[in-house]
Amino acid sequence: MTRPAGALPAEFADVHPDAWTEPFWLANREQRLTIPKCVNCGTFRFPPGPFCHSCRHQEVEQVEISGAGTVYTYTVVRHAVVPSLADSVPYVIAVLEFDDAPGVRMIANIVESDVDAVRIGSRVELAWDHVDDEVTVPRFRLAG
Repeated sequence: MTRPAGALPAEFADVHPDAWTEPFWLANREQRLTIPKCVNCGTFRFPPGPFCHSCRHQEVEQVEISGAGTVYTYTVVRHAVVPSLADSVPYVIAVLEFDDAPGVRMIANIVESDVDAVRIGSRVELAWDHVDDEVTVPRFRLAG
C-alpha cells in the first residue's frame, strides 16, 4: 500500500471507533468523507457525538462532502518531540474548513506539499492515506 508523502507513521492512526464515529471511519475505507448532520436543525456535527450542539437532537444523517476547503490555521512541526516521528519532520498539522460543510473544522495532516507553501487561507483537497486494510485516514494536500 502506498501512503502519501508526509503522512505520519501508521502507529499514529490507531483508530477505536464508537457508535458515533464508526460511520465516519467506515466511509473513509470507501474513500468517502462524510460529516454527520442533524436531521432536526441541519447543523453539521463534527467531531461526531451523541447530541447536536445547537438543538440537542440525536438523530443524524451522514452527508458526503468533497473535502475541498481552506486552511483555517496550521503549524509546521520541525522538531520530533516523539522519537518515532524523527523521520517525519517537518510535517504540517492544520485546522481545515470545508466548502460544503459550514461550521465544520477538522484537524488533519497536510501531505504531498511543500510545508513552507502552506498559508492560512490556502486551498486544500483530499489525499487518502490507506494505512492498512482496516484504516483509511483523510489527509489533505494543497490544491492546484
